[in-house]
Amino acid sequence: MNSYAIIDIGGKQLRVEQGRFHDARHFASVRPALTSNTKISINRVLLIRHGSSITFGYPWLRDAVVKGRILHGCFKEKLVVQKIHSKKKTRRTSGYRENVTRFVVDSILFGGENLDKS
Repeated sequence: MNSYAIIDIGGKQLRVEQGRFHDARHFASVRPALTSNTKISINRVLLIRHGSSITFGYPWLRDAVVKGRILHGCFKEKLVVQKIHSKKKTRRTSGYRENVTRFVVDSILFGGENLDKS
């Protein structure tokens, strides 16, 4: 927990740490190319914290990269939508599960050096 990065992925901002896995939606535009154990690098890094120093990007840091690999694709929990019309005595229930991609962060690089090497 000494260093972490905040990245922009899938329309959301995630706080990522080395060695932990995270779920991201809309991971890439070419979905079939992303299989298990595919190596990825994310350049859209907004913030890096290492020890007591914090580095902000405007909007992203130029020389920061988060490297990792894809574990597998999975689903989020099911969202149930019910539409009830009380006077007409009609009910409609539908469900929705969002596809997400689970990935693990191997290293956080800033300025060409690994931050968690120390």
